[in-house]
Amino acid sequence: MVELQAQRMPNERRQSTCPFNSKHVGAAPYSSQHSYTGAKNGLPGTGVGGVSVPAAGDTAHQYEPPGANDIRGPCPGLNVLANHHFLSHDGISSFTELLDALQNGFNVNYDVAVFLAVFGVSLTGDSITGKVSIGCDATSRTAVLGQSLLGREEGLSAHNKIEGDTSLTRNDFFLSSNGDNYSFNGTLFTMMQETCHGTFDRACLSLYKSQRYAQSRADNGNFFFGPETLLSYVAASFLYELFPDYGNEGTPDLAVISSFFGAESDGQGGFRFNGGERFPSNWHNRRVAFNLANFASEILELYLPHPVLLGGTTAPGRFDALDFQSIKDGKIPVDAATITCLLYQIATGPLPGAVSLPTQLLSWVLGKLNPIFTNFGCPSQIL
Repeated sequence: MVELQAQRMPNERRQSTCPFNSKHVGAAPYSSQHSYTGAKNGLPGTGVGGVSVPAAGDTAHQYEPPGANDIRGPCPGLNVLANHHFLSHDGISSFTELLDALQNGFNVNYDVAVFLAVFGVSLTGDSITGKVSIGCDATSRTAVLGQSLLGREEGLSAHNKIEGDTSLTRNDFFLSSNGDNYSFNGTLFTMMQETCHGTFDRACLSLYKSQRYAQSRADNGNFFFGPETLLSYVAASFLYELFPDYGNEGTPDLAVISSFFGAESDGQGGFRFNGGERFPSNWHNRRVAFNLANFASEILELYLPHPVLLGGTTAPGRFDALDFQSIKDGKIPVDAATITCLLYQIATGPLPGAVSLPTQLLSWVLGKLNPIFTNFGCPSQIL
C-alpha cells in the first residue's frame, strides 16, 4: 500500500469565535473532608476509588451548567468534570488540573492521566504555561503573554489532533457546514442507542465504532483515520469502564450514558442535548484505577471484533492505507504490549503529515512520558 501523508487541515474554530469568559476561576480546590482519590497538585493519588462523586456535602463540586461564555468540547467526560468544577468551569484548564481531575473524578490511574494530559497539552495547548482549552482555540488565554511562539493553540477540538473522524456523537469536521466537530449530535446518539438497545457495553460499541467508520468513510471526502484515532477506541471504552456506577462493575445503561452525554428524549424517538453533561445522582467512581495496561487492551477489545483499516481518502474513490511504526498496510498490531509502545510513539511523533515537535516541546513530552513507558519495556526516545 502507498504510505499515506495525511492532509491535516487547520481547525476553523478560531479565536474570534471561541467563547470568552473574562472571569477565569480555576478548578475548585479539594479539602481534607472531600479528597476523593487523594490526587492533588499534579501528584499521584491513592488509586483507591469507589467514592461518591461529587461527595455528599462537597458544595464546591456540585453541578453548574456551562454559561454562554464557557468553552466545552468534544469529550463528554471532560465536559462533565468542568461542569462540576473539577476542571476550570470556563473550559481553560491546565496540565495539573487534568491530572487531578481524571484521577479524582473517574479513578483513572496516574499513568493514564499523565498520558492523556501530555497528549492534549502538547498537541493543542501550551507546555510552558501548562494550559489547554477543552474545546476551541483560546490561544490568547493559554499561551505565554497570550501569544504562542509555536503557532495557534487550537484546543481539544482541533481536527486530527485529539478530535477525529468517526466520533460516537460528534460530526466529522468536514461534514459540518461550519466545522462544528464538538457539539452533541442527537442523530448520532440515536444511532448509537439503536445499535446498543440501552446497554452500551463492549460488544455493542465495537459494532457501533465500525458502523461510524463505514459511514464516515462513505460520506466524508476528506476522511482520515490516523494513528491518533486509536484513542477513540479508548474513549468509547469509557462508556462501560468509567461511566457506570462503580465503573466497570456497573451497568452502562441509557440513563447513565444520557447523563454523561447530556442527552434527553426529544419526544419523537430521538435525542437532543439538554444543556449540560453531569455525573448521575448517587454515582461512584470505579474501585480499581483504570491503568495504562487496561488502556491498551481496550483498544484491541473494541477493534478486533470489527477491524478496519487506518488511512485516508486521498482522491475520489481512492483510499490509501497507512504505514506508521507497527501499523502496516493500515492494520494495527494485535498484542497489547506493542499497542502500548505504539501509544508512546504516537505521543512523541512525528505523525504522518505532521511536523516534528519542536525540541523544547519534545523535551517536555519525553520528560513526562519516558518514566511511564520505560516500565512497559518501550524503547525511549532520547534527545
